[in-house]
Amino acid sequence: MFLPKKILEEKLRQMLAEDLGQGDITTAILIPEGCTAEAEIIAKEAGIVAGMDEAKTLLESVGLKFETYVVDGDKIEPKQVLMKIFGDARIILSVERTLLNIISRMSGIATITRELVDKVQKAGYKTKVACTRKTAPGLLYFDKKAVFIGGGDPHRFHLDDMILVKDNHIAVVGGVEQAIEAVRKKASFSKKIEVEIAKVEDVLRAAEAGADVIMLDNFSPKQVEEAVKILKKAGYYGKVVLEASGGITAGNIIDYAAKGVDIISLGEITHSVKALDISLEITKVKRAK
Repeated sequence: MFLPKKILEEKLRQMLAEDLGQGDITTAILIPEGCTAEAEIIAKEAGIVAGMDEAKTLLESVGLKFETYVVDGDKIEPKQVLMKIFGDARIILSVERTLLNIISRMSGIATITRELVDKVQKAGYKTKVACTRKTAPGLLYFDKKAVFIGGGDPHRFHLDDMILVKDNHIAVVGGVEQAIEAVRKKASFSKKIEVEIAKVEDVLRAAEAGADVIMLDNFSPKQVEEAVKILKKAGYYGKVVLEASGGITAGNIIDYAAKGVDIISLGEITHSVKALDISLEITKVKRAK
């Protein structure tokens, strides 16, 4: 994933501005002008690091120097130094929380994603692990990038990425076939059509109507198995992509992968992320004379 540096910088500046408000009054009172410092970003628990590129861009934008010792996707251990920062002590202290929020959240997402991907692969399945659009407002790019770094599939970024006919669309239109037919008449050839199915009996309807992807929404593993059998019998299995979503956790993900779906998407990867514990510690101070 890539954003032009100026666009990424603007996103990060907005985050910092939100935290600063009208200025860091504590730092302004306590830290004299001209004071410089060195600081270390230190991991306090093991995981997969993410957000290092964003951290470097943020630090550059506020005039701080740095040295990095890891790259996105690296495994990190407790007490490991990820980065050293040099420069104006006031700026280091004022940017600290925004910097840590970015690295901690992205690393937390990358870590759980890697755990789920490894779990599925070690069990012998090729099922892809994906996130959903259940991201924190304003953090979509960062959350999705963290999933990618962790080895997962980011799924849709925006509503214009693909056509996803959900249950409420179907409720308004009147049925699965009607919805797919209407979409196929007007959709660009460049857009895949995914349909969210809530009942086993609708799986074959969706396949016959021309869906490229069928999302089995809140299906139990047994219901997924039934859906796969229906598609195999009708000759559609392997010709349409099957996604299982809803109610899937680290505890039952293998039960779903074992039933033959191509994709498993979990909202909890991003909406319930546990940030990785990472800290910033001042290691040297040089006061102005």
